[in-house]
Amino acid sequence: MEIETHQHQLHVFFFPLMAQGHIIPAIDMAKLFASRGMRSTIIITPHFVPLLSEAVNQNSASSGTQIDVLTIQIPTNEVGLPKEVESLHMATTPEMAGKFFKAIGMLGPQIEQLLEQHRPDGLVADMFFPWATDVAAMFGIPRLIFHGTSYFALCASFCVLRHEPHKKVSSEYETFIIPNFPEDIEFTASRVPDFYKEDAEPQYIKLFKDIHEVEMRSYGVLVNSFYELEPTYADHYRNVLGIKAWHVGPLFLNDKGMITKRGMESSIDEQECLKWLDSKKPNSVIYVCFGSITNFEERQFMEIALALEGSRQQFIWVVREEKEGIKEEWLPEGFEERMEGKGLIIRRWAPQIVILGHEAIGGFVTHCGWNSTLEGVCAGLPMVAWPIGAEQFYNEKLVTQILGIGIGVGAKKWSMNGGDFLRRDAIENAVRRVMEGDEAEKMRRKARGHAQMGRMAVQEGGSSYKDLDALFEELRLARATRDSV
Repeated sequence: MEIETHQHQLHVFFFPLMAQGHIIPAIDMAKLFASRGMRSTIIITPHFVPLLSEAVNQNSASSGTQIDVLTIQIPTNEVGLPKEVESLHMATTPEMAGKFFKAIGMLGPQIEQLLEQHRPDGLVADMFFPWATDVAAMFGIPRLIFHGTSYFALCASFCVLRHEPHKKVSSEYETFIIPNFPEDIEFTASRVPDFYKEDAEPQYIKLFKDIHEVEMRSYGVLVNSFYELEPTYADHYRNVLGIKAWHVGPLFLNDKGMITKRGMESSIDEQECLKWLDSKKPNSVIYVCFGSITNFEERQFMEIALALEGSRQQFIWVVREEKEGIKEEWLPEGFEERMEGKGLIIRRWAPQIVILGHEAIGGFVTHCGWNSTLEGVCAGLPMVAWPIGAEQFYNEKLVTQILGIGIGVGAKKWSMNGGDFLRRDAIENAVRRVMEGDEAEKMRRKARGHAQMGRMAVQEGGSSYKDLDALFEELRLARATRDSV
């Protein structure tokens, strides 16, 4: 449904957490809303302005729509952080991360000022800003929450926090069934985020309780998923848990191939990467990437390298920037020489969507962050699920047990850093299972089916397209109600 020219143009603010995995889908949402006739504005710190400016300029050139950017300042001085810390990845220690989350809890006055000045018709604010609901309410503006994860993970997080089954077992590895859930899903306390446990820092316990509390009284939740992928959990979240929600994903598919650059600058030329992949047979290369935050110990990198070599699979392996320049310490001696032509190591950032979409890629080793998981699903790939922290252990269950398109590598312990230490044998076995034989081909067929449904969901008449229409209509009615008061 297109907005008629005589109607008021709706204006929506997007306010993501200052972290790449949160900003990328926010940009995608802003572009999607703008492409459907809305006026979109993103609120962010100055550090991310170059990234946003490039995305905005690309969007304007390709679609003729405009996205605005407003900046805010992190109150670093008030919490004892260096002035340059404007994003989560700049908070390089647990102490700094704690101060960073304290600082973003103090952003209310700046957001209040922007809302009063611009009076948008909606505020899409990240889950980590629970206070945004009350700030928006001061002006009668609907606040929509963006968690950036699956319906499955949202349901699981809600049920675990409400019923606390992890506190009713005798050990952290004793299994329990997630309560009030549509299907029997076994879980352990070791996989539950530390923030939900009594020995966590009070600051984080309060933050996550506030996050879940505002779900029930905010205007609603936007979910970067599509109904056909997890219908049972979309229905459970809305109808049983009673939380108003709209699915609007897969967000990244709305670029329709026009814009391939996402996130930070890649450390490899895209054409060079594609040329390497073009020389490989279909489904013959496994892609290995653990997102932008995971920080493994050097000995874990050694095990991954030995596993990849032992699996005899061709691979692309993305390694975070911090490991560059010390390859002699975290790679087996002579590894890169032996893997020449068989493996490609990309340091820092990679053009992930371009790589995943290439026919040579046959599998994906992932940390199960939702952006990566959804990109893997939409590329039709079986996955090796290696969750580390956040809600990734829930996403692992969705991929392996519900969708049947992945193999768990054996991770059992939630962590803010590198998680469990896993041996090469476990890694190698999981890689082989998603790349070779009938099991791999069965998973690949299932994944391709989900990929096709994802593409249809964002097209006109698709489930996500229609849910977004429904949201726009509600925002128009809310606007009309405010105007009539």
